[in-house]
Amino acid sequence: MTTVTARKKKAQISVYLDPDVMTMLADYAARRDQPQSLIAEAAIASFLSPDAAERREAVLTKRLDQIDRRMTRMERDVGIAVETLAVFIKFWLATTPSLPEPAAQAARAKASERYDAFVVALGRRLAKGPKLQQEISEDVTMSPPHNDLSDRHE
Repeated sequence: MTTVTARKKKAQISVYLDPDVMTMLADYAARRDQPQSLIAEAAIASFLSPDAAERREAVLTKRLDQIDRRMTRMERDVGIAVETLAVFIKFWLATTPSLPEPAAQAARAKASERYDAFVVALGRRLAKGPKLQQEISEDVTMSPPHNDLSDRHE
């Protein structure tokens, strides 16, 4: 004895779509090699699904978490950059004596050339890497250092 289950006949509706939406539907169906009615049915079912709002919220929450992690990393990287600059400036000011006026004039004349060389060197470093942020472990926290240069040079 063979049991044949009859499929329910699907109801047909007629809808009006914006030309842009129709184009997107046609393109999507063509890329997937699926009938447009199947794509439209799945989209409507997803939209009307009781858990659709929960799924959208889950996707949004996941995306916000990713953004939060990126912002935390950026905050950490900026903190490292600011501290690096501050330590360098303190160290440089503490160890570099002021130049006498004739030498200071010569240094000012050479400053543009030296700055251009710095920019070229920075460009090479950024182009070929590794970047300082890649060299610093993700586990490094922004806790006060034990042996700070400012202790020796203030």
